[in-house]
Amino acid sequence: MNRHLIALLAGGILLLGAATAQAALPQEATLYKNPQCGCCDAYARHLETLGIAVTVVDDIELGEIKQAAGVPYGLGACHTVSLGDYWIEGHVPLAAVESLFEERPATAGIGLAGMPLGTPGMPGPQREPYEVYRFEDHQASPYMTL
Repeated sequence: MNRHLIALLAGGILLLGAATAQAALPQEATLYKNPQCGCCDAYARHLETLGIAVTVVDDIELGEIKQAAGVPYGLGACHTVSLGDYWIEGHVPLAAVESLFEERPATAGIGLAGMPLGTPGMPGPQREPYEVYRFEDHQASPYMTL
């Protein structure tokens, strides 16, 4: 009988921890993209699986958004997301997005340059580690490797 109670309590604690991590994410995001880019729409759907309502904006100059966000030159991708107090540049894996909101570092945002295979919104298997960077005022530094 005590084993069942312990198992039940342990399961409840794990669920509470998962709910707490999920609760740290904002409920709304704005994804800025080129109107012809379908992989950006797929990334929006991945954010929606986390319970985030995504507004897609495809009628604005992306370069201006990236400049305002502080994305480092040469490290841009096909879309930029405004999420809470942070910017997400490109096909950043969702584990990195969740980590950003759990840790809440002092940075403008995180990004993943290019359009790497296997990331959310991009088809195919992962071929190499994803080097997620953090950025502030157009300067990048390593954030995490996935």
